[in-house]
Amino acid sequence: MHSKKVLVILSDGHFFPLKRNTGHDAGKVVDQPSGYFLQELAKPLNKILNAGHEVTFASPQGREPAPDPSSESLVANAGNFYERQREYNLIERMKRENGFSTPRPFNTISNDELTTFAAVFIPGEHAPLQDLADNAELGRILRYFHQENKPTAVICHGPYALLSTKKAGDGSFVYCGYKITSWSDAEENLMETLWGGEANKVESTLRNEGAVMVEGVREKTGGTTLHRELVSAGNPVAANGG
Repeated sequence: MHSKKVLVILSDGHFFPLKRNTGHDAGKVVDQPSGYFLQELAKPLNKILNAGHEVTFASPQGREPAPDPSSESLVANAGNFYERQREYNLIERMKRENGFSTPRPFNTISNDELTTFAAVFIPGEHAPLQDLADNAELGRILRYFHQENKPTAVICHGPYALLSTKKAGDGSFVYCGYKITSWSDAEENLMETLWGGEANKVESTLRNEGAVMVEGVREKTGGTTLHRELVSAGNPVAANGG
């Protein structure tokens, strides 16, 4: 099978802004630790590599990505120690072989080089809330995949990065009218209760920009939404989907 190149977009963020709404620091914005969600990166990545494709990692500034602490727990892996170890091992192999620790800064990927990629993938967790939505270089990259109708995959909080298209080109949100599944406001509200703070919402923000948000039982139990070139999914359960 002919090998294809897949661009994997990562956040440089090791935290995201959380506005406290309880306690003595209510109203204060604090840094909540975060990063990439291990399963949302490793499971799709494993499928991409097993299909014989090459991967290139990229981030806003090329900073070494950090895993979200919550994604490293056995709870996040449904108690499967061996599955978690396989995911760790895959990331370690990516560090050795694919430059995972030093992603390509977005601005080093020229428009000409973009033509060599067949698809782009953006995993989730909260770090994308910090530095992907406002990045004009990412907007340029995503506008290319949109314009060329090349597969674009986003999961969980990853769809928030689609907002970057407003920072490039004519300033429009190119996914207006698209059916998209993301981490839902209901799920975020549960997390906010645990944290005692408020985070930016993916579902309602995208809806306000004109996306048609698809949230429901099927999407929350591993289903994905495909609309034109965009495939989206709502949470880690979907990471092992097709």
